[in-house]
Formats: sequence, structure tokens, C-alpha cells
Amino acid sequence: MNSTDKSCATLTKRLTASGLRPTPQREVVFKIILEKRDHPTADEIFARVKSQLPTISLATVYNCLETLVQCGLVRQVNLERGATRYCPNLHEHAHFHDEATGQIHDVDLPADLMAQLREVLPAGFAANTIELTFRGSAGSPPESAGQRGPAASNAHGSN
Repeated sequence: MNSTDKSCATLTKRLTASGLRPTPQREVVFKIILEKRDHPTADEIFARVKSQLPTISLATVYNCLETLVQCGLVRQVNLERGATRYCPNLHEHAHFHDEATGQIHDVDLPADLMAQLREVLPAGFAANTIELTFRGSAGSPPESAGQRGPAASNAHGSN
């Protein structure tokens, strides 16, 4: 079974488990997100989907994205005032936002670091998810190692 077949099977399984049916629109939107893995916005996804489904509307793309998020097939990435982006990587990870290019890169984090982050929560609290975003640009020197800490300084070489 190739990766396209696997992704269709995963999509069908998750949608069915949520009481929804797979549609051609949902399948194409999901495939588009998986193809480049570049954290596209809804507008970017819409532009890519139009070549395969010329009659699809932007509202339908938004509805598909909402369904994919609710079914746990993609996650939303929100960076301050920017447009919501969509990430197909469902493993715990951080993001690096290259402020020079606007690109977003996945940053794998070791499991022990994730455990340490959960340990800093106040007693009695538990995090379901952790969203961590590094900001900077490729090749830029750390601002001031004393102010930023080692984790932020090392993020540039993690991707």
C-alpha cells in the first residue's frame, strides 16, 4: 500500500469514526496538505486544490479544514496575527518560524525535553498539548545567549 492509499485509508477511518463520510473535497484537501508539508494557509490550500477541483469554493476548503482538525488529521498552527496554517505532523514537535522568509519548519523535540516542560506546570495541572514556537531566521546569530537560554539558541541547528 503506497502513502497515498494509506492517507486515504486514515482519512476514511477517522471520518467514519466521527460519524462523517469521506468526500472528494476532503480527500483532495487532505492530500494537498500532506504533499508539501509546508504549513499552508487556507488560501494557499484553496489555490492548490483549484487545479484538481476547479469548482470548489473557499468556504468548502475552510469546512474541510475544520473537519480535518476536528478529526485529528491535521493541526492548526497560529502565529501571532498571521493567518492560520495547517500542519499534518501530529507528533509532538515545535515550530521554527523563519521571520525572513515566512516559512515554518517542524522541529523534533526529544521526549525527555517534553517531559521536562510538563514538569514545570503548577501542581495539579496537566497539559494535553504543548505548542512551542521558535522565531528567527536561518543563519542569524542568537540575540544574547544570556537572555535567550540554551534551548532557543540550539533551535537554529535542529532543522
